[in-house]
Amino acid sequence: MPADSFRHESLGVVFQVQGKKLMVLLWQRAEEPFAGAWVLPGGLLADGERLGAAASRHLAAKVNIPEIAHLEQLETRSDPGRDPRGRVLATAYLALVPPEARPLLPADTTWHPVDRLPPTAFDHGSIIGSARNRLRAKLSYTNIGFALAPESFTISQLRDTYAAALGHPVSATNLQRILTRRGVIEPTSDVSRPASTGGRPASVYRFAARELVVTNPFAAFRPRAVG
Repeated sequence: MPADSFRHESLGVVFQVQGKKLMVLLWQRAEEPFAGAWVLPGGLLADGERLGAAASRHLAAKVNIPEIAHLEQLETRSDPGRDPRGRVLATAYLALVPPEARPLLPADTTWHPVDRLPPTAFDHGSIIGSARNRLRAKLSYTNIGFALAPESFTISQLRDTYAAALGHPVSATNLQRILTRRGVIEPTSDVSRPASTGGRPASVYRFAARELVVTNPFAAFRPRAVG
């Protein structure tokens, strides 16, 4: 390999909300360097292959997840020291999976809470942090929540999804008001089954679109609050 050329790998940050927690898919390395540590699924880019195709190929090879609801390029890491074996560039992709997806995972692969990651190798822990920050930002100005929520839901269920992704409590009333006003969600004709403790059935909603749409274009450019 020429001295001025480098290997390039494609990584997948796969998020899913499970039991009110945001989870990320990781596999455990069996070899050095970092044997026993956890890493993102991925692998090297093949000759003539596009990065997105490489990300999809490696995800399919490691874990077959046909239910990926959203996939987008996240970032490229180029730190010369990120891999002790030599210079390797890495382009990471953010992949969101709906809660009903149950992919068959090999023994060395499992879901981990984003808030309590196990020891990770290379710079993968930092990449996961970047992916969560991207998701948090996009929840404020797009309808990206559709990729983490079930096809239909009550407002309480949607609140739990947003709270898991954002990492802090969310008001169901405010969430319903904002997302309805922006046309992100719409009511269906269904109602939920009453709980065993009684109470009124809750209205059931759905996302108006199940592909990425910018719903509040100025939110991304809003200055930070001072003080």
